[in-house]
Amino acid sequence: MSNLLVLGGSGRTGVHVLREAAARGHHLRALVRNPDKVQAPAGVELIQGTPANIDDLRKAAQGTDAVISVLNNARASDNPWAKTVSPPAFMTDVARDTLTVMGEQDIHRIVLASTQGAGDDWAHLNPLMRAFIKASNLKAGFADHDGVDQAVRASGTDWTLARAVALSDKPAAGPVKAAERGTGKPALRINRADFAAFLIDAVEKGAWIGRAPLVWNTKG
Repeated sequence: MSNLLVLGGSGRTGVHVLREAAARGHHLRALVRNPDKVQAPAGVELIQGTPANIDDLRKAAQGTDAVISVLNNARASDNPWAKTVSPPAFMTDVARDTLTVMGEQDIHRIVLASTQGAGDDWAHLNPLMRAFIKASNLKAGFADHDGVDQAVRASGTDWTLARAVALSDKPAAGPVKAAERGTGKPALRINRADFAAFLIDAVEKGAWIGRAPLVWNTKG
């Protein structure tokens, strides 16, 4: 059992993190802008604030053992040409502030949701996919993921960057496979609930420290 700080707990993947971690008996604290709008499991402590404010992060992180971040650089819709609604470096700035707070409070473990194509995985994407990303508003999110990647790798924390393939809202189906690029052929999708469980597993097992595996469902 751990005391976990969840960033992005009100999002589509974050709600699965809260449910799964609570079901496993973890003590959870989630930093959210509007606690009244978050349907959190019983026992989850909702801290009102924003991860864009380092003082809110300091307050939320007190007494926690590890951080799970499922933040994203949001667009107005899932349409790849939809207008971005987050600041361009939202995730990067939050990651840097989170790492600062972790250093101040002697927190060593962080697991972050990332995406295939981030950082050094960009070169492995299909050339048509790279061209599509560059031509659409997806490019802002990828640039922000790159910034997170760089900040986390330069930190002295026990970090994991879990790179999801395309996320699906289908129910948990399992099983889940994780592998670094070149050591396994990823499938096309990962269900959000299964991805959330992987993030929690990484904390519980101390797995994938200092690594950035791709994560996918092997079927379904």
